[in-house]
Amino acid sequence: MKYPIMKTNSKFISSVFLTFSLLDIQMAYSSQKDARILPNNILLIIVDDLRIQANFSGQSEMKTPNLDMLAKSGVAFSRAYCNVPVSGASRASLLSGLRPTQNRFIDYDTKKDTDAPNVPSLPKWFKNNGYKTVSIGKVYHHIDDDVNAWGKPPVDPCLDGKIGMGWQAYLTGESHDIILQEQKRTRNLNLIKGPAFEAAEVEDTAYPDGVSALLAIEELKKMNQSETPFFLAVGFRKPHLPFNAPRKYWDLYNANDIKLADNPYKPMHAPDKSMHSSGELRSMYTGVPAQRLFPDEYAKTLIHGYYASVSYVDAQIGKVLSELKSLGLDRNTTVIFIGDNGFHLGEHTLWCKHCNFQRVLNTPMIIKAPGYTTGKTTKSIVEFVDIYPTICDLAKIRKPSHLEGKTMLPILRNPKAKIKRYAYPRYEKGESVVSEHFSYTEWYDYKTSDSEVNMLYDLDNDPHENVNISGEPTMYKIVKKQKRKLIKLRAKLAKHHP
Repeated sequence: MKYPIMKTNSKFISSVFLTFSLLDIQMAYSSQKDARILPNNILLIIVDDLRIQANFSGQSEMKTPNLDMLAKSGVAFSRAYCNVPVSGASRASLLSGLRPTQNRFIDYDTKKDTDAPNVPSLPKWFKNNGYKTVSIGKVYHHIDDDVNAWGKPPVDPCLDGKIGMGWQAYLTGESHDIILQEQKRTRNLNLIKGPAFEAAEVEDTAYPDGVSALLAIEELKKMNQSETPFFLAVGFRKPHLPFNAPRKYWDLYNANDIKLADNPYKPMHAPDKSMHSSGELRSMYTGVPAQRLFPDEYAKTLIHGYYASVSYVDAQIGKVLSELKSLGLDRNTTVIFIGDNGFHLGEHTLWCKHCNFQRVLNTPMIIKAPGYTTGKTTKSIVEFVDIYPTICDLAKIRKPSHLEGKTMLPILRNPKAKIKRYAYPRYEKGESVVSEHFSYTEWYDYKTSDSEVNMLYDLDNDPHENVNISGEPTMYKIVKKQKRKLIKLRAKLAKHHP
């Protein structure tokens, strides 16, 4: 069979060739554009007073489905350590990339602008490198700290006076009555002192963290319309005291199933300096029992409130991450999730933070970075000072010279990799060095250059730190080795920060 011969139309061929050439150019440009923005966006989520106890940490007491999902799409760090276990100092340290010292980043009232005014913070560095930087909720402890780091003024729904009573955002009539009684008793109309927990029949947005989630979602929508890379920091206040959360999150837990701490006693041979009076809880809230060891019912209610607050925050984080995905931004946004410090719930008779035990120093951290390992947990030791250089590397921007941490990129590539053998947390005069197997702390007097007292815990055989073994003859070499590590660190910090 013969087929008809078709005449060649040169104009048609030229038109087709030109069309495909233009498509090739457009696709190439689009590919270059995607490659340019792929490593850029950063979403930093900071949660206040979150201890390691969620499912993604291998425990089952708290219900955190959204954090569990985030861990499955990133790398969870089981041995991450805050450098100082108190909110203001912890945040100023990690956002500046500098370690705390005897004179810097000491307590909750710390300001980065005061303690490290001459170094660019993490958000300021990204702003200087062309990023849109936005702060929502509690990122720094003080909303007026490091304000020039942000492209617009930071926003914190806890502080605008529109939600509940005080920054604590009390909502229920019962709480309001207690607060009014305290004001009358103290003759101080400005005092907002209420109960340590509250369960209101309200929607998520009735409390500040729900509003913070909505504000973050609005920002993501705006950022999706721009080609400018973004650095968005979102700070959630719960589960910080008071444990106020919508009733539905309390209802996730059966009160009868709440378990008390299994070591509600001072560690054997622990120095008195290692302990505290749980002053944050006792001095700032009403109805707290006077005795050091709380009655079981009250302790269980506090724990119940803490769990409810964690689940409430988990839901808000889930909303933000869901919007990130629905906008398609998840493919080119690194998500860093941390708790600013750990928290005691009756262990060693302690509540809150402010000490050098693992429950307070060891903090949850998850990093989800496009193109890196997913669904793994690493036991590699890292510190909060490592966050700044890591985010710079993930965004492929140059690191400033003042940083004192190390990049975690090797761990994100291979969760078995190690970037350091020791973490160095501290709280006031208590200086710690944590290794793979031991946690050592000594209280150091800088005036006399003497170590006053110390404690050592075998984390392999005593992970809950119930017996201080620093005085045992068999531990002499270990104590001496850990001491040398702290001496070396002090000398290094003194050289660079006299």
